[in-house]
Amino acid sequence: MSKVPLTVKGAEKLRIELDELKSVVRPRIINAISEARAHGDLKENAEYHAAKEQQSFAEGRISEIEGKLANAQIIDVTKVDANGKVVFGATVELEDLENEKRVTYQIVGEDEASIKDGRISVGSPIARALIGKEAEDIVIVKAPAGDIEYEIVSIQYI
Repeated sequence: MSKVPLTVKGAEKLRIELDELKSVVRPRIINAISEARAHGDLKENAEYHAAKEQQSFAEGRISEIEGKLANAQIIDVTKVDANGKVVFGATVELEDLENEKRVTYQIVGEDEASIKDGRISVGSPIARALIGKEAEDIVIVKAPAGDIEYEIVSIQYI
């Protein structure tokens, strides 16, 4: 399986979630299951079935996170020599040439993307158009509503 790019912050966020699941959530669920078992008949025990469902969800999420971290290529953008070009992890300020509005995006892995937080997936049309470009370059983004022209105002590696 090929490595999936992940920022240092994204990897740390996954590790924190994994630790929480293993050290807090898992023991709490195990305790809930043992309490529910103590109530007797498991066929009609709603608490037992709810706890088992939570356990299934938590174990699935633990496996998912462990898989993501195992297949991650963690990239520290502060240590990348990009020569002023847009690369994975870079934070880019853009100006829409049509309406002169400015937006700032960080290019991150798929699992880290959150448009409301200004993080876009490396596979998104905007990121694909930006990769390899430099400040003051004009890029055309193929969007569903039509082409959008942006000028790269600045690039930061933070």
